[in-house]
Amino acid sequence: MHNKINKLTLAVTLASAVMATGQAAASGFQVREQSAKALGNAMAGAAAGAEDVSYMTFNPAAIGNVEGTQVAGGISYVDANFELTDASASSARGDDYTGSGDNEGGEKAWVPSFAFKTRLSERFDLGLAISAPYGLSTKYDEDWIGRYHAVETELETIDIQPTLNYRATDRLNLAVGLRAQYADATLSNAIDLGALGAQARQLPPSAIGRYDGMAEVTGDDWGYGYTLGALFQATERTRLGISYRSEVELTLDGDVDYSADDPVGQQVLAGSGLQDGGGKADITTPANLNLGIYHQLTDRLALMANAEWTEWSSFKELTVEFENGPPYTSTTTENWDDTWAFSVGANYQLNRQWLLRAGLGVDESPVPDSEHRTPRVPDADRRWATLGATWMPTSSLGVTAGYMHVFGDDGDIDQSGAKPENASRGNLSGTYEVDANVFALSMDYRF
Repeated sequence: MHNKINKLTLAVTLASAVMATGQAAASGFQVREQSAKALGNAMAGAAAGAEDVSYMTFNPAAIGNVEGTQVAGGISYVDANFELTDASASSARGDDYTGSGDNEGGEKAWVPSFAFKTRLSERFDLGLAISAPYGLSTKYDEDWIGRYHAVETELETIDIQPTLNYRATDRLNLAVGLRAQYADATLSNAIDLGALGAQARQLPPSAIGRYDGMAEVTGDDWGYGYTLGALFQATERTRLGISYRSEVELTLDGDVDYSADDPVGQQVLAGSGLQDGGGKADITTPANLNLGIYHQLTDRLALMANAEWTEWSSFKELTVEFENGPPYTSTTTENWDDTWAFSVGANYQLNRQWLLRAGLGVDESPVPDSEHRTPRVPDADRRWATLGATWMPTSSLGVTAGYMHVFGDDGDIDQSGAKPENASRGNLSGTYEVDANVFALSMDYRF
């Protein structure tokens, strides 16, 4: 029975990381870098900017503001840094853990995007967007101090969004889109085989923290949702936007693999009851709402603002079911909060070919407190500062570059080994320092 409990706790640790992960550039595990133009304005034009077809990922009605046929493609480079300072760790019974590895877990990631639209008739536009709205890539050294909580986390999502826009009036566009979302995850953490051996009386208590194995879980699934949007040209110079993106429910089916390199660890693993097998976890990527305004103050200067609400409270707990051995389930409590992100931005038309961009933003973290902050999501409140520029060598072609720096607040972590889900991971505490740099490049062409 004891081995079954250890196996369950370990697998829950891994499976829960599918949701409990994020990039430093946005709260939770959200990715907003779908448009270099929007990024250059700190996402302040997300709902109402509608400058080109790439804004369809934020507001599907944006394609109603784009004449004719247009295609856009872009790529963003995210360099996220997470470092745990003043770190201390111990087993659930209080034996100190040490680590010789680096306590920095940030990774670098590429985020591609593509969008296309064409006009079907005087009233209807058809569009297609392909984006990555959620994801991350973090990796710690295998011998870092918090290795029993997390080593590697990689989450990738792809959204395929066909969109239909209806020109209700000369001023109002209404749009609806289908979202087909694919998610794929690879996650790992270390196993304290020394502790398992000591519990089974195979090894002395001094073996705790000395013999490690690894556990890795992989899983993927398709899910479906929708998006709605409206774009209203209130005056010649003022545009209002609102959009809603539904949650998407997924069931990640995958495999759990266990390994050990040390002969002593291999022997403990063989007798522990930890066996490779399958499992599944039901997860939900959250709904969100964007509200925005765009105002052309002068012929050269435009101002914009955006507010984004994300329903992270849908992630209250994660229930995991395992296929290997007798059927059983377990629940890990998360209790994330809904969040708001606010941003303001400005465009300045320097001349016919060059448009300059800037913006500022603030973003709340969904993690409620230090007890719910984990090495997989060392999330904290953050602020953004952005710059960008668009070059238009012709009236049909635009090339945009954007840069964002994310200033993250320090976030304390206090994972207690007394919690049932931490029975095999132990205690971990310290303070996370978080920041990120994001570079984006895109091209749009109007036929």
